[in-house]
Amino acid sequence: MARSILFLYSLLTHRRISHSPKGFFFIPTTLALITSLFILFYTCSTSNLFIYPHQSPIHFKQSTGFSTFSLPTYPITQIPFNETANIPFFDVPNRVKLDEVHNVAKGGTGGDESQWTMEVQINSDGYVNNNEVFHDREIFMENYKEMNSSLKIYVYPHRPDDPFANALLPVDFEPGGNYASESYFKKVLMKSHFITKDPAKADLFYLPFSIARLRHDPRVGIAGIQDFIRDYIFNIAHNYPYWNRTGGADHFYMACHSIGRSAIKKAEEIRLNAIQVVCSSSYFQYAYVAHKDASLPQIWPRKGNPPTLASSNRKKLAFFAGSVNSPVREKLLQTWRNDSEISVHFGHLKTPYAEELLGSKFCLHVKGFEVNTARIGDALYYGCVPVIIANHYDLPFADILNWKSFSIVVATLDIPLLKKILQGISNEEYLKLQSYVLKVREHFQWHLLPVDYDAFYMVMYELWLRRSSVRLPLSPLVDPRR
Repeated sequence: MARSILFLYSLLTHRRISHSPKGFFFIPTTLALITSLFILFYTCSTSNLFIYPHQSPIHFKQSTGFSTFSLPTYPITQIPFNETANIPFFDVPNRVKLDEVHNVAKGGTGGDESQWTMEVQINSDGYVNNNEVFHDREIFMENYKEMNSSLKIYVYPHRPDDPFANALLPVDFEPGGNYASESYFKKVLMKSHFITKDPAKADLFYLPFSIARLRHDPRVGIAGIQDFIRDYIFNIAHNYPYWNRTGGADHFYMACHSIGRSAIKKAEEIRLNAIQVVCSSSYFQYAYVAHKDASLPQIWPRKGNPPTLASSNRKKLAFFAGSVNSPVREKLLQTWRNDSEISVHFGHLKTPYAEELLGSKFCLHVKGFEVNTARIGDALYYGCVPVIIANHYDLPFADILNWKSFSIVVATLDIPLLKKILQGISNEEYLKLQSYVLKVREHFQWHLLPVDYDAFYMVMYELWLRRSSVRLPLSPLVDPRR
């Protein structure tokens, strides 16, 4: 090994190296130089700070029957905006001719500034599959019907006179506020056709405790949630046979408040085995396990039909409002505080929040304490294309929806390039993004009486996808009170 390094050094410096011990003096210096060069090369090749003005290359990946690649721009048929609301949800052509793709690959369409890409697949028949907002619309529709007719869930029963009925039973009012998704799901589920009273017919078992309501219960509070969850799991494991037969792998719970990620620290089998449907769905969270767990959209409920405003009436390039509670938001504020096209507000707004969303082409979702906020749901509701600045965020319904078709994801490192990225999106590309926003937003709305494909049914579909997971229990549960 030493001889190899000395030889490499001699090549770099054009010097002959003696085999005496003095020659080894140069080994650390040579290694440091090589390492620095590798780091510089990696940084230059991966960061948009160095490569932004150039288009992304077209990458081909061979596979049986078709090949996949990415395009910097995409030819579309422009749809007048006043007609988009009348387009049936699935009644949009999903094919384009191969020669159109060839024109794009040759640089015939779109500007050099565009960085967002759209995944397409070339079949052997010479057409390109474009599944729009879905990864695969046909598979989703087929599975959705099966899920809707077959999925059964057993909820561990609790009486109204239970001491903690306030946290275990559905609320008796219409949920509202920042963490309403958790309460909406339970309230709608309990009255749905998915419920079974026979555990033998159940595909999944629901642990109905509410993290948000336990947090505000003076008998529990933030300090006592971990003990409550630990004791709850111990009780159902000893009073029912269902938890122990799979180690909890066919059980799930909901949590939208960020305290949920620490609530299960004393119940390790939940983290390792049970399905966690949570708003704080970060790949870097200790408690969250991607693919096993699912991301719950954080949605502030609004009544009435969502508004629609054509892009021509959206005068502002981008908008954000929120508190400064993370380094990412501090960076956003420092960079764009006084910009005339990107409106960044930290404090009281002079105009209503809804008007700001309706008047902006892009609405920024920026990581705060957690990767999740209600701003994606807000943006979609008001027809604004969401720009997601939250690294490692496992986005809601990512198993189903193609987020590239209706949103822009910007790395936190690229906040200084935000305006250039957004201005690099052509009007044609923007119209396509916003038209898909208007289609996809129905998946991010809650209703007391659920509507097909709304947030409730999408969460149910995510659970249906995870219903077959089976894991062995770690060990017999021991009474935690001993």
